[in-house]
Amino acid sequence: MRLLFAGTPEPAVPALRALLESPRHEVVAVLTRPDAPAGRGRSVQRSPVGALADEAGVRVLTPRRPSEPEFLATLTELAPDCAPVVAYGALVPRAALDVPVHGWVNLHFSLLPAWRGAAPVQAAIRHGDDVTGATTFRLEEGLDTGPTYGVVTETVGAEDTAGALLGRLAVSGARLLVATLDGIADGTVTAVPQLTEGVSLAPKVLVADARVAWDAPAVAVDRLVRSVTPEPGAWTHFRDQRLGLGPVRPVRTGGIALAPGALHVEKRRVLVGTATVPVELGEVRPTGKKAMPAPDWARGVRIAEEEVLT
Repeated sequence: MRLLFAGTPEPAVPALRALLESPRHEVVAVLTRPDAPAGRGRSVQRSPVGALADEAGVRVLTPRRPSEPEFLATLTELAPDCAPVVAYGALVPRAALDVPVHGWVNLHFSLLPAWRGAAPVQAAIRHGDDVTGATTFRLEEGLDTGPTYGVVTETVGAEDTAGALLGRLAVSGARLLVATLDGIADGTVTAVPQLTEGVSLAPKVLVADARVAWDAPAVAVDRLVRSVTPEPGAWTHFRDQRLGLGPVRPVRTGGIALAPGALHVEKRRVLVGTATVPVELGEVRPTGKKAMPAPDWARGVRIAEEEVLT
């Protein structure tokens, strides 16, 4: 089939690469978000998907909105049979949805109808799901409501961060997407309406959502931090300045009792109190500095008795 691939961030790259390597499909163009400032230098850069398309010599389309008349005219001219989508980052209007014969097929990183929305992997970790996965479905104007083609499942590990889990799902999901498109081309797969029960929403995670509440149980603190690693990154306040946090580890033994947010410094570890057991800090990132092991940070700032994280 002739394909228009729509995607933007790094997790969409394995799917595009798999389709470029597929002998059964031709990627005639790539739709991605416009070039934007990125990295420490904030220089304007192509999206990861756009960069791979450039490398492969595939035409790249970067409209500000896919509702723009110029893009819609180009889409009609390209006449794709299908438009696979992976984390494109903008709503596709009805005028565009109707162009491909087989519609737009979205790869979503959850087991729909669970965790519809922008941050399904983060939501799965934060809520303690044991199993998650990826789903292919036909895109429609509702939020991830279209009929589904297929799924793959993935176990959520006890130490999984959102980045690690999404990395695995990006690879297995890419295989699922190719298999779905193969089935559509062969006429061997059909879309099945989503269940009406078990619907849950996973809105975009904002920086404010990543602040740690130390009066929560240790298990909730652990899940929150892992769910926002690497983006947008967990944080707290120390001496009225923001302190970034890497994954933490609940302390199961030792009998140490600390008030929520209270710091306890030992030679090889730094503990923080929660509503239940303390957690051990991993890496921390002081404002304007690189990430470092928590014990190194504690020695440098010389934490006094009764100092806390807030």
